[in-house]
Amino acid sequence: MRSKRQKLFLVLGGFFIINAIVAEFIGVKIFSLEATLGLEQFNIPLFGSLFSFNLTAGVLLWPVVFIMTDIINEHFGVKGVKFLSWLTAVLIVYAFFMVFIAISLVPASWWPGSQIDNGVPDMQLAFKSIFGQGLWIIVGSLISFLVGQIMDAVIFQKLKAIYSHKMLWFRATVSTLISQLIDSYLVLFIAFYIGNNWSLQKVLSIGTGNYIYKFIIALAMIPVLYLVHHLINNYLKNDGEENVISD
Repeated sequence: MRSKRQKLFLVLGGFFIINAIVAEFIGVKIFSLEATLGLEQFNIPLFGSLFSFNLTAGVLLWPVVFIMTDIINEHFGVKGVKFLSWLTAVLIVYAFFMVFIAISLVPASWWPGSQIDNGVPDMQLAFKSIFGQGLWIIVGSLISFLVGQIMDAVIFQKLKAIYSHKMLWFRATVSTLISQLIDSYLVLFIAFYIGNNWSLQKVLSIGTGNYIYKFIIALAMIPVLYLVHHLINNYLKNDGEENVISD
């Protein structure tokens, strides 16, 4: 029979992994935050061009991943975060490998044109374009993910050594903001500047938009962090295997 602590690690790990994998696949889409919210483009002069919030769709989930990193770090330490980070990286590679196999399968004769009436002239090409992310995108995603996760875990633990079990919000926020600063630019630089000939201005512009969004979401999720932390403490309270961690 698994202990509460083991079950907790399985649940947190599963949620961590699925969010990271889904973020990898939806990150290929670039969306306009202003248009999504029904606002006019900001068009702020920045990096030699007009800056607007054109973000990768992965920003919807990466803040959740980094918050989960801090929760796992709080209860299972750096070793727990590193184990899940490496496991997630392996599973991401596996997922992309299986997708590439699916892309290489010869489609049924009727399938490529099955959505012409809905504005999709070639379903096979659409499938390949969406899921068939280039090698540089995969490499950039994996490197930035591992660097961001390990940096987040190490900074969190160093702050924990200073503040003991106090100021969870400060430890989580600082570690997340520093690690996501690196992550936001590194993935775009490797995947698109090196791999897809994007201009440095475009990389900096989209990276800045991604980071500002993550910054705001990280602050907004502090109450969620404490709620999850409170629920976990209540769950482990009578377990006898781990001391309940104070706020």
